[in-house]
Amino acid sequence: MLPIPRVDMQTMTLYAELFEQLQMMEASRTIADLKGSFATREVNGENYVYFLHYLPGGKLHQVYVGKKGSQTDALIQQYEEGKRESQEARENLRRLAAQVQAGTAFLVDKAMSRVIGALAEAAVFRSGAVLIGTHAFRAIGLMLGVRWFPTTMMTMDVDLAAERTTVAVALPPVQADIPAVIDSLKMGFFAVPAMNLKYPSTTFAIRKSQLRLELLTPKTTKSDDPVVIPRFNCAAQPLSFLSYLIEHPIPAVLLDTDPVLINVPQPVRYAMHKLIVSQVRDISKKAKAEKDLHQAFLLLTILKEERPDDVPPAWEDLVSRGPKWKKLAEAGLAAMEKRYGSKVIEELVVLSR
Repeated sequence: MLPIPRVDMQTMTLYAELFEQLQMMEASRTIADLKGSFATREVNGENYVYFLHYLPGGKLHQVYVGKKGSQTDALIQQYEEGKRESQEARENLRRLAAQVQAGTAFLVDKAMSRVIGALAEAAVFRSGAVLIGTHAFRAIGLMLGVRWFPTTMMTMDVDLAAERTTVAVALPPVQADIPAVIDSLKMGFFAVPAMNLKYPSTTFAIRKSQLRLELLTPKTTKSDDPVVIPRFNCAAQPLSFLSYLIEHPIPAVLLDTDPVLINVPQPVRYAMHKLIVSQVRDISKKAKAEKDLHQAFLLLTILKEERPDDVPPAWEDLVSRGPKWKKLAEAGLAAMEKRYGSKVIEELVVLSR
């Protein structure tokens, strides 16, 4: 097998700077980051100031600021200054993103990144959603400083996973209306009807396009019925074994002209989860099962070199979740060992015996 291409140190330094600046921007969001403007209205001879801005999804929202005076004038001035600073910061992010793209030969699917970017701007990831699947695999590779082979990257599906509820500590929960967000993109998305028409849709698609957005959530009961996630104003399809994958997600960069922060699974959990997923796909999805094993193998190859201490505890956590988890994980491990050899996974082979 050909060696996995690595990203050069200079580009990874630029990536680290891009990641740090995105985190700083995310942590220091202010009113200046809102898309909107101030407006003055006269009521009974008095002038009052309102702020008009767009909610996630594109809905115009009006906020009363106060009676026009020195305080509102100062606020408007601060907003204008903040917008200029924010614009300068975004221009710098675009420059860094372009440099990283040039250093990695990273090809961006504009339709896909537009959807994920809109979800990020609408606070979907701040409210706990995790990007999974191949697009997460791509972001993880960039984070680890590798360029995956094209055969591991072919998909137009955007898979988004989230727990049904979140635990809010000191802060109010963030709401993000996913149907409104994708509708505001004007890309032609429609809700794909569920097999049972009495259930809400969990998938959005575009006619005559392979681009799809699927919403998933960990399966906690025996039922396969869609689960409503109120903070996203939509439903998600329960999926077995997903809980392990999305526990303790980490931030990563969605690389595009306007880069954004997303949440992805921990690399080692992504790899371990793929071992199980490869064993539960039916025979009609053999090609996807092969891709599962390939992605798991590539990640474990890198992790063995870069973060070997991550692997044993992640494996032990996986197999401790029950006999079925253990059986499927070991079957996936055996299939990967047969397909790629055991050098990269010899520690796991020992642990599984």
